Amino acid sequence: MTTTLKSSAPHRAAAPGTAAPGLGRHLRDTVRRHGPVLALYGVLKLVGFGSFMYLLDSAGDFRRKHPRFGGGAHTWDVLGTWDGWWYQQIALHGYHPALVPVPGATGLITLQGNSAAFFPLYPALMRTAMEVTGLGPFGAGLLVSVVASFAAALGISAVAAWFGGRRAGLAAAGLWAVWPGSGVEWAVYSDSLYVALAAWALYALLTRRWLTAGALTFTAGLNRPTAAALIAALAVAALLALRRRADGVARPLTAMLVAPLGLLGYLGWVGHRMGDYGGYFELQSGAWGHEFDYGAQTLDVLTSVPVGHFGYLFALPFADVIGVAVVLLDLALLPLLFRLRPPAVLVVHTVLTLALVLGSQQYFANVSRYLLPAFPLFVPLAVALRRISLPCLCVLLGIAALASGSYAGYALFELGVP
Repeated sequence: MTTTLKSSAPHRAAAPGTAAPGLGRHLRDTVRRHGPVLALYGVLKLVGFGSFMYLLDSAGDFRRKHPRFGGGAHTWDVLGTWDGWWYQQIALHGYHPALVPVPGATGLITLQGNSAAFFPLYPALMRTAMEVTGLGPFGAGLLVSVVASFAAALGISAVAAWFGGRRAGLAAAGLWAVWPGSGVEWAVYSDSLYVALAAWALYALLTRRWLTAGALTFTAGLNRPTAAALIAALAVAALLALRRRADGVARPLTAMLVAPLGLLGYLGWVGHRMGDYGGYFELQSGAWGHEFDYGAQTLDVLTSVPVGHFGYLFALPFADVIGVAVVLLDLALLPLLFRLRPPAVLVVHTVLTLALVLGSQQYFANVSRYLLPAFPLFVPLAVALRRISLPCLCVLLGIAALASGSYAGYALFELGVP
């Protein structure tokens, strides 16, 4: 009996002893792989966020504005205004889709605003965060956005690293932190969540994880209408895979069939509730003046701003100058992306995102945040930046982060209409 106990004791002690080193190695590898990306992104965002809050406080204009439209009692209240107010109302009260005319209106805006214009995934996650944490809608929205922004940084880094290695991935995550429009990444806005889903969907396609890509694209379709570009990119990738027969038939075909269901399902539900299956687009046009005009307004802005004319629709001079610079930068980066010979999925996603944004009538000042999903344009810069030393990269991006408080934050929320 004594012998049995002595021989079995080492056996029982060995199991935990062998599991712990394996788990420890896994954790160390995870921290080594993702820690620098998360740290760089987090520090740069904190710098930019602090700069944004300082500018808000020093200017003080937000104190004189309506709490729904860029105002509030505290600087951070601005982060829940404009679209953020709508998302909070959805998280609290749900949807009541309707097309309600503005009495006597005959101009551009003929319909009252309605929450159905805002897709459901982000407010649903806000509501879940409220239930789990006890936070109010503002705090829950910020929590979801901040967590999603770090997930997006990892996804963007993974896509860039696929081209140029870990240093390129690190640079791409840094660019995500300071890019024009990045002020909405830590606000009650759905942009960070959408970019996170899009980045990981594209990475799944690059690594031929078809079912994962289909599920992520389906989910992205519940978050923003821009998912149409992601759906098209997945479809092209799936058709090419089916043609090559490299991954069989079932997985690419399943991904292609599942991908559009989120977007189409929400649009169909809204249309059914409104009694008009084009109701979502009618609401966007009649309540926000947002519609596809094949680039007419973009051309108007691009030919007016350089000569100092601001007579076009929804003119916001300072923010529009930044918007023009962003458009020109993105168009300049596009051939550099092509030069890297990226897979078709990245080309289709990027080009269609540009086409959808630049082909729409809208507040032009918003193009900087609407173009955040075109993050594959970061890749050429990230590949170039991997050649400089890490200290130089941090200094360069740190300066951009300080400036981003103005061009990526203040210009959107206080000098524009995000």
